[in-house]
Amino acid sequence: MNTAPRPLLPDAQKTEPAPIPSSFDAHGVEPIPENGRDSSPRDQWWIWVGANVAPINWVLGALGITLGLNLVETLIVISLGNIVGCGVFGLFNMMGHRTGVNQMVLGRAAFGRKGAVVPGVMQGLLTMGWVGVNTWVVLDLAVALLGKMGIHGGEGLKYAVAGVVMAAQLGLAVFGFYAIRTFERWTVPATVLVMAVMTVLSLTQANLHWTAGTAESGTEKVTAVTQLLTAIGIGWGISWVPYSADYSRFVPARISGRRVFWATALGMYVPTVWLAALGACLATTGQGGDPSELVISAFGVMALPVLLLIMHGPVATNILNLYSCALAALSVGVRAARWKVTLVAGAVATVVLLVFMQSHSFAESFDHWMTSILVWISPWAAVMLTEFFVLRRGRLDVAELFDDRAPAWRWRALLALAAGIAAAWSWQYGLVPLMQGPLARSMHHTDFSWLSGAVVAGGLHYLLTRSENGAACDRSALAD
Repeated sequence: MNTAPRPLLPDAQKTEPAPIPSSFDAHGVEPIPENGRDSSPRDQWWIWVGANVAPINWVLGALGITLGLNLVETLIVISLGNIVGCGVFGLFNMMGHRTGVNQMVLGRAAFGRKGAVVPGVMQGLLTMGWVGVNTWVVLDLAVALLGKMGIHGGEGLKYAVAGVVMAAQLGLAVFGFYAIRTFERWTVPATVLVMAVMTVLSLTQANLHWTAGTAESGTEKVTAVTQLLTAIGIGWGISWVPYSADYSRFVPARISGRRVFWATALGMYVPTVWLAALGACLATTGQGGDPSELVISAFGVMALPVLLLIMHGPVATNILNLYSCALAALSVGVRAARWKVTLVAGAVATVVLLVFMQSHSFAESFDHWMTSILVWISPWAAVMLTEFFVLRRGRLDVAELFDDRAPAWRWRALLALAAGIAAAWSWQYGLVPLMQGPLARSMHHTDFSWLSGAVVAGGLHYLLTRSENGAACDRSALAD
């Protein structure tokens, strides 16, 4: 039984009939009406499994070995860290489920109608950048696979593959949530089956070294643990929270919030820990962290058809990036149909991809920069969690999010966010020198950016706005 409080909807949503869900998603950032919310927790599970069955998780899992941890230590950090990160992700999905509203619009409750533009712009820019990065990462692998199959074409073939991949993921994103849900529902189970076969074959043929690690002192181990937690432990689940409500808003309010939490949290946890653990195991064989090298070295030429199927991962990830990018743009005030904004986002992402293909070194630097500037997400997430679950006690007047009379700027929340970003940067040890904070450098290159940013932003937001939000919560209760 669902005991979550029902959101207060705008009058238009109460009286006007809603369109029946179809293969094309015409919804923008308005609250999804109840008869348009036909997604199940199982759908949510497959969406997030699909987004994380990707080669990038093998590489990040291998990072623990590269940093000097042994296999046992790496597996412990990955498995325990993701409990926290994926748990936070599950909580954000509950926000969308309770309100029927996408994630960036929900930010108006904390930051104000115009104040929410700041994280909305950040999210829109990041998603376009990630589409270019994720597509670029698999191109060399795709061309190598085709070469093994007797198909050659040099740079021309690489551009052709890029065009096909971009067209496929843009087409799905243009059709929107219903197409994304169907794609993930029917393709991810097959991919998971292939991954299961890969795991068995690779682990039975690899000679694993469980306790060999290059980090000898306690200080070196602590440094490695903190950096691994940020990359693929706690930080991985948190990096996905700006997307979460964009998809959980389609789950009917009558479905238990607990089911939504577990479906999304485990949908993130299982593939992330599974693939990261596989990457860590294969990295102990001494073959480095490249996905193709890891798999080919584990079970030879027979891995090539399997790797071709694993290219499904970037596509499954990028359709979420493109869809959420369009919603972020609409949230900050862009006035256009969602599908048109998605086309523009795809065009920008294509330009980014072409630039990457022209300059491999620039692409790597940009990838490192993208990873570093995610430092804003943990402070933003802390403010959002504090606002929704602590100050508003899980109750939200949805109509106020779209009301021009509502506060445009909530400066106290923005101040808390700015302070949190500064705190996160000070204890971040990113791959880009500019994103290596003074506290991180003085503390033996440790990286607690996710923790310092969250504690400062969340704590300050609570102290500055608790009286204001207590009154707002009381008004919502009376209106209900």
